[in-house]
Amino acid sequence: MPRSVNAVASRARRKKVLKLAKGNFGSRGNVWTVAKNTVEKGLQFAYAHRQIKKRTFRSLWIVRINAAVRKYGMTYSEFIGKINAKGIVINRKVMADLAMNEPKAFEAIVNAVK
Repeated sequence: MPRSVNAVASRARRKKVLKLAKGNFGSRGNVWTVAKNTVEKGLQFAYAHRQIKKRTFRSLWIVRINAAVRKYGMTYSEFIGKINAKGIVINRKVMADLAMNEPKAFEAIVNAVK
């Protein structure tokens, strides 16, 4: 009886990985074993950095809010404490956007919490 190897599925699997590895330097893009390792590691990095991206953006928003409230003689910590005490519910992403693009609206929020 002939040996069954299911070449169709194996080839499809390899093609899928090689397509993901396309554009890598040298053998990383066209040698199956090297490409497989590269793609697996790349997918691990992609998963981890989706979480890191959230942290990075939050810290960027905090830096922008801090820079904006210092013009009004306040620190970020004081501002967030007062905004929570007043019960104003607005997230950091929106506040950072207002601070950069709508300074009048941001000033109104700062004056409301002073």
